[in-house]
Amino acid sequence: MSFLDSRSFALAALIAGGLAVPAFAQTPSTTTGPGPACGGDLTAFLAGVKQEAVSKGIPASAVDEALAGAQIDQKVLSRDRAQGVFRQTFLEFSQRTVSQARLDIGRQKLKQLADVFSRAENEFGVPAGVITAFWAMETDFGAVQGDFNTRNALVTLSHDCRRPELFRPQLIALIEMVQHGDLNPSTNTGAWAGEIGQVQMLPEDIIAQGVDGDNSGHIDVKGSAPDAVLTAAKFIQSMGWKKGEPWIQEVTLPENLPFEKSGLGNEIPASEWFSYGVTPRDGDTKFGNLPAALILPQGRKGPAFLTYPNFGIYLQWNQSFIYTTSAAYFATRLTGAPPYQKTTPEQGLDVEAMKQLQTKLDAHGHDVGKIDGILGSGTRQAVQKEQARLGMPADGWPTQALLQAL
Repeated sequence: MSFLDSRSFALAALIAGGLAVPAFAQTPSTTTGPGPACGGDLTAFLAGVKQEAVSKGIPASAVDEALAGAQIDQKVLSRDRAQGVFRQTFLEFSQRTVSQARLDIGRQKLKQLADVFSRAENEFGVPAGVITAFWAMETDFGAVQGDFNTRNALVTLSHDCRRPELFRPQLIALIEMVQHGDLNPSTNTGAWAGEIGQVQMLPEDIIAQGVDGDNSGHIDVKGSAPDAVLTAAKFIQSMGWKKGEPWIQEVTLPENLPFEKSGLGNEIPASEWFSYGVTPRDGDTKFGNLPAALILPQGRKGPAFLTYPNFGIYLQWNQSFIYTTSAAYFATRLTGAPPYQKTTPEQGLDVEAMKQLQTKLDAHGHDVGKIDGILGSGTRQAVQKEQARLGMPADGWPTQALLQAL
């Protein structure tokens, strides 16, 4: 999965499927329940988009400019239908993405744009390291922003009848960006699912949260680092970021921990974790009053972290547990934390063994979703419950020992 695909993970997870591409020229115009019209003749479809945009107060001239030359992009449809699979472990993914080279570049950016980052924290409460980590992971600091024509990508995904309710509002927002002079519809490129710019944001979010950081009179999240940084900060704040609070904290664990209490969704006061012997590596326990979850991406013998309420913003940004944990860890490194402790996690399961485990868990009445060999949240929760039932440390990490015990 590329960095751009990582940003699209939550959206792509909703729309992943088979590889068949419908013949749109022969597809009758349809409406999905109360949702927008989709399919059918492209010219007629675009006329409907124009009518909707004008009804929202966008001048017809701006709509015509935005949609002139619009066409279906078959490569977008292929990417939309590709089955995205995220199989890397936390150690594999984080060591690849949180590289020394990226850390060095990130620290350079923090110095170069110190005034911009200071403004981001003062106005929106978001630390520089948090923004910079997303900037690095999304586009390598703007170097890899995607080469799909954004207008055509959103026309394609709005016209397609799989999820028009997700994409048509983004197409209308893109037309509004054209009206403002913030986007050239013929030349603007980005990710396949319509994300734009150095931190990969969708048009509706750019319209709602855009900040003109360089005082150019336009919001250019693609070409202007100040615009991208401040827009990202405002967007993160809008998702509920709490100023001055942590997001993730590496910890060491005692042997006799009640591991059945671990996992996202099992938040208890951090002070309670401390009372169990969970020890922050940085020694900071002043946020003991905050709810915290103990996450063990590769079980009790791998890296361990407490996550605080601000970690929820990472999960809103991207629903991949491995991506979000890596991004949150990356941000701590940029704010002075040391590398996580080297560990030796228990050997996990390969794809076929994971499918066998999921089949057994399903037979035991657990909802693991699709039998696909991927360690998702449903499988982690089922693993933890079966480990507890069998008297094993319930850390949610699937192993051969659990597979054999079932």
